[in-house]
Amino acid sequence: MNADLLARFHGVIPAGGVGTRLWPLSRASAPKFLHDLTGSGSTLIRATFDRLVPLAGERIMVVTGKAHRGAVVAQLPEISDENLVLEPAPRDSAAAIGLAAAILYRRDPNIIMGSFAADQVIGPVEIFQQALVEAIHTAATGKIVTIGIHPTHASTAFGYIKAGESLDVVNAPSARGVVEFVEKPDEDTARRYLAGGGFLWNAGMFVAPVGLMLKHLEANEPDLYTGLMRIADAWDTEQRDEVMTEVWENLPKTAIDYAVAEPAAAAGDVAVIPGIFNWDDVGDFAAIGRLNSEDAEEGVITLGEAVRVYADNATGVVYSDRPRVVALIGIDDVIVVDTTDALLVTTKEHAQKVKATVEQLKERGDTSVL
Repeated sequence: MNADLLARFHGVIPAGGVGTRLWPLSRASAPKFLHDLTGSGSTLIRATFDRLVPLAGERIMVVTGKAHRGAVVAQLPEISDENLVLEPAPRDSAAAIGLAAAILYRRDPNIIMGSFAADQVIGPVEIFQQALVEAIHTAATGKIVTIGIHPTHASTAFGYIKAGESLDVVNAPSARGVVEFVEKPDEDTARRYLAGGGFLWNAGMFVAPVGLMLKHLEANEPDLYTGLMRIADAWDTEQRDEVMTEVWENLPKTAIDYAVAEPAAAAGDVAVIPGIFNWDDVGDFAAIGRLNSEDAEEGVITLGEAVRVYADNATGVVYSDRPRVVALIGIDDVIVVDTTDALLVTTKEHAQKVKATVEQLKERGDTSVL
């Protein structure tokens, strides 16, 4: 890869979102990206960082909540203060990714940024990095590039990308135009996408020249753009905290897909690299079962340093941070999450409903366990 082009590349890791479907393991104070959910010995954010280092080196920025500063720095001691962007409160992905783009643009308008969520599981890493190299080359031609995931089933949980014609980009043979981004479909539509081909899952991975990203943000969300540029202007000065406090809470809340990706695709400025690596956003406890299936002892996957399980004719996933024994007898696909102040018992079939439970607890005022 061209050394000058690679030197322009900066990684960005938005580390937000609680992961409510993984409650009570994942909480506001300890969101899922801070956990090792694959049994690899590496947390999700650490693994994300390590995937980017071979291409970005020290040029990696993390955007996360102010409350998570200590935990993120403990897991990523390499991160410098200038590359740790702390949000006073969540303002959705357009603000998080847009601020990273604005700060980088103020430092060097020629930077190509690559934004990758902190809570995804990807492998083999080498295949992901090959796709990223193609994305960087494609971005350098003046495109916002997304890395789309080949669907493995007719999922209704993800948005889709409709791929177009090949773009004939040098050093990026798989680059294709993007016809449109499609909202999460119903089941029949998802099956049609899978059968017909040409549709990829939108995993929220974006590689783009920072100037192009900001151009579309300004056109579609001018108030958000103006606020983010004000913060970026103050970022490397003593006024950083003062301006951040003044501006941040009034920024519009919107997703990067709506603010940038979808209108940019309509303008013909978006490309896609099909990702042929394994990908999982660890959306619920059923996903943890899939990701750890090889490590199941007697059909039960165990997570947590203190976990003690007795299983007799049982299958499922058990997490525990308590020393007491969890005994499973004659039960299949069970999920047990045992923490100091909350106990979850459900099945893989109902794993997606955990989010609704969290919402109900919030409405009841039981926020101390969230």
